[in-house]
Amino acid sequence: MSKTKRTDAAVHKDSAGLKDNAGLKDNAGLRAGSVLDGRPGRRRGEAVRSPAGKAVRFAGRSIALVVLVAAALAALVLILIPLVTGSQTYTVLTNSMAPKYAPGTFMVVKPKPFADLRVGDIITYQIESGKPAVISHRIVSVSSTQSGERVFTTKGDNNSLEDEAPVHEVQVRGKLLYAVPYVGFVANAAGQVNRGALVPIAGVALIAFGVFTTIRGALLKKKTRATA
Repeated sequence: MSKTKRTDAAVHKDSAGLKDNAGLKDNAGLRAGSVLDGRPGRRRGEAVRSPAGKAVRFAGRSIALVVLVAAALAALVLILIPLVTGSQTYTVLTNSMAPKYAPGTFMVVKPKPFADLRVGDIITYQIESGKPAVISHRIVSVSSTQSGERVFTTKGDNNSLEDEAPVHEVQVRGKLLYAVPYVGFVANAAGQVNRGALVPIAGVALIAFGVFTTIRGALLKKKTRATA
C-alpha cells in the first residue's frame, strides 16, 4: 500500500509539473508575440489601425460630405429657387456688365412690377419689344415721354455710354434676383431639357448619395471597431 501511495503521489507531482511548464510556455509565447507585434496585449494576426489608414478614411468621408453639400446647393440655387420664385434664368454673354457680371455668369431674374423698379436696379429687357433677344443692364435714370409714359435709361457697368433707346414697360422681363459666376454655360446646357423634370431627379440623386454615404460610414466604423 505504501508503494502505491508513493507512486500516485509521484504521478500527481509530475502532472502538476507538466501543467506548470505548459503555463509558463504559453505565457512566454504571449509575451513574445506581444513584443514581436510591437504593441503589448495584441496577438499575432490582429489588424493594426495605422495613422495613415485613419487619415485616408477621414479624407474620404470629408470629400463625400463636401460633394453632397455642393450638389445640394447647386440644385437649390440653379433649379429649385428659380422654379419656386417664378424667375427666369439667363447667361451673360458679353463684357458690358463686367467685371462683376462677366461672361458665363448665371443670372436669376424675377418679375417685378414696373412701378417698383428704381435707379440702380439691374433689369433684363428685350432689346426690341416682342423679340426674344434680351440684355441685362442697370437703370441709371427714370424719365417720362411726352405722353406721360414712364421709361428707363440703362447702361452697362462696363460701358462708357448710356444705351441709346429708352426702355418701356412692355420690354422688361424682370429684376436681377441673384447671380452665380462661371456656371452659366453649364446651366445653358442643362436648360436644353425641362428643368421641372430635373428637380425630382436631382432630389432622388441627392437622397441616394446621402444614403450611400451614411451606410458606407457605418460599415467602416463597424469594421474599425471589430479590428480594435
